[in-house]
Amino acid sequence: MTLILLFAATAIIGIPTATVWLLGRRAKVPSWMLTVFLLAGWLTVLAGWALSQRAQPFLFPETSPCYGTSGTPVSQYFPPDSFCRHADGELRTVNGANSKLMFWSAANTTLAVMIGAAFLWRHQRSRS
Repeated sequence: MTLILLFAATAIIGIPTATVWLLGRRAKVPSWMLTVFLLAGWLTVLAGWALSQRAQPFLFPETSPCYGTSGTPVSQYFPPDSFCRHADGELRTVNGANSKLMFWSAANTTLAVMIGAAFLWRHQRSRS
């Protein structure tokens, strides 16, 4: 079981991270930009997953925010959010503004670094 988890972690996290790092180094993107891009990118993925799955009762149904409210958990993947659908049909979010702010900050940082790296790469190519 441990070997399967290790293989899965390598396939899901290690290979994409190594690929982005190697392609970035080949394009002569500075290490600090690659580091910020990878950290913000993985934070975006993890925060988005957590936001979209927050209402789902995985292992312990009584820990779901919808438990006891007779609400049905509903997930939305982009923009990531979780809701409880109540008996009257109304959807009420279970995520706060701070967690959504963290997701959007990480997503915008990832995008900004990617655009900055493209401008830097283009600038370097025009100089040579």
